[in-house]
Amino acid sequence: MTLQFCIITPDRIFLNAQADEMILPTNTGQMGVLTGHAPLITALDIGVLLYRSQQKWMALALMGGFALIQHNTITVLVNEAEDAQTIDPQEAQQTFELAQQQYLQATQPKQKVSANFALKRAQARYQVLKV
Repeated sequence: MTLQFCIITPDRIFLNAQADEMILPTNTGQMGVLTGHAPLITALDIGVLLYRSQQKWMALALMGGFALIQHNTITVLVNEAEDAQTIDPQEAQQTFELAQQQYLQATQPKQKVSANFALKRAQARYQVLKV
């Protein structure tokens, strides 16, 4: 038995597919999902969603949202999603390095929060390319 999942962004259905296993980036850490998982609603952090289909792992960058799990169906509502095919590797690396520098240079609390958000976003996009 497999998991049916659908990733929805504000403007479209990003992906509608099946998986044998999924790892979600929740606000409290990574959460694995297999068939028969208990019903659950969870907030998603900016991070990488991993799913395994036909013995191959795939990665997607998610920019925060929510996931609903019930009856081997996962509905993921996110602000934005990207896969490796839509991310330019050179641009992603440069953005990640710049975000790291800006985070280290931030001194004010508001700057730290903004820099941390940009760093998490850049890191998620960069990590998708490494899977």
